Amino acid sequence: MIPELCQLSGRALSERIRNRELSPVEVVDAHLAHIEAVDPTINSFITVTADHARERAREAEAEIAAGDWRGPLHGIPYAPKDILATAGILTTNGSKATADWVPDYESTITARLNAAGAILVGKLNLLEFAMGSGVLSGFGPARNPWATDYTPSGSSSGSGAALAARLVPLSIGTDTGGSIRGPAAACGIVGLKQTYGRISRFGVTTLSWTLDHAGPMTRTAWDAAAMLAAIAGADSRDPTAADVAVPDYLAGLTPEVSGLRIGVPVSGFFEGATEEMQQAVHTAISLLTADGAEIVEVEVPHAHLAGGAGWIVAMAEATTFHERRLAEQPEDLDPLVRERLEVARFYPATDYIKALRLRTILQQEMAGVFRNCDVMIVPSSLSPADPLRSEAAASSDVRAGTDPDELDSRPGNTFIGNMTGYPGLTMGCGFTSEAPKRPLALQIYGPPFSEGRLLQVAHAYQERTSWHEELPPI
Repeated sequence: MIPELCQLSGRALSERIRNRELSPVEVVDAHLAHIEAVDPTINSFITVTADHARERAREAEAEIAAGDWRGPLHGIPYAPKDILATAGILTTNGSKATADWVPDYESTITARLNAAGAILVGKLNLLEFAMGSGVLSGFGPARNPWATDYTPSGSSSGSGAALAARLVPLSIGTDTGGSIRGPAAACGIVGLKQTYGRISRFGVTTLSWTLDHAGPMTRTAWDAAAMLAAIAGADSRDPTAADVAVPDYLAGLTPEVSGLRIGVPVSGFFEGATEEMQQAVHTAISLLTADGAEIVEVEVPHAHLAGGAGWIVAMAEATTFHERRLAEQPEDLDPLVRERLEVARFYPATDYIKALRLRTILQQEMAGVFRNCDVMIVPSSLSPADPLRSEAAASSDVRAGTDPDELDSRPGNTFIGNMTGYPGLTMGCGFTSEAPKRPLALQIYGPPFSEGRLLQVAHAYQERTSWHEELPPI
């Protein structure tokens, strides 16, 4: 049974805290108790910072009582993926290789959340260094609250699981090929991979310099908008962080969709998706068109190549970043991480250059799409969550050299967002008819720095549906 207080969204908690109907201390205590009761089953947390959270909650309570309300995140619990540096707090990257690392500096994202009054309650599980098996890492796999024998996807696995189980209302994930949007799809939550550069990556452990993104994971579009407003913007410590004005994302959240032009691809993105997944996405589009949106047929001819090319870029850059670790402590790495890095050492430079050239082509094709429409809606994944593989099966996969993209069925549907840098938002849009009940999900794409539009469309959809309010059987 999920406690009533933990069922509330960040928005609902914020309103009650601001009106002093709830205390941040009550909210934090309720979530910590729920974590203690449920997380031994879900395994979404690597570290729980209970004492720190309670101290911060008391400070927030005093500030709000004195009239010093910092904004909509003040007093709200959050937990980031354990790949973001937190000063004085364990940051493991989900790996034995860095299992004892306690940074002496803070990531820009967590620093900005802390400054906004959000309260850190712990650090969340992940696939090792954002690319492991999720089974053979140092902390074991997170489990999907909708069906605990199934995966929450990755690599932000703990973030998706914790949100779905109502252990926290707010989280941060990272996304190099779909690692925010995969767990969002598998767990039925909202995950936003923003425009490349919209959010600083200072203090986020690198997987791929040119593909990495970090962003909000929440249960509602409103909560994601509040988080994005707090963490977006330029940062002198990250030269890739864009110096682009941050709009008032919350002010733009309306239910109005009349005149919205929705791009629907005529090929590629829906191919290979289960019939139920396709039907759920088309039903969601129909719901919006019934209220005035219109469909525009679009095409991204080379979208199907985004996954393969993106994998080359990601692993070539990852093996460069981890070169010293691979040489000095290979035995501490998840066998799948080690195998991927060792193989990538032999990628020809010509393949890497070809992948970068394809990136330019994909950017041109996506730019063409958004000359004709405002957003593009596609399935976020080809199928609902898969069963968790056993440790023996995962070891067998590594020994057999099985293609990792075949293992998790990650399509170019997500990788194209990383290859182009275009923003994409994933959200639940239904559930499977067959047991176990698992979420189905759509993805909304837009042109660069159109996060406000994506959040508005997602908010409009959630205003018309209640998928995001359903509770898992945890």
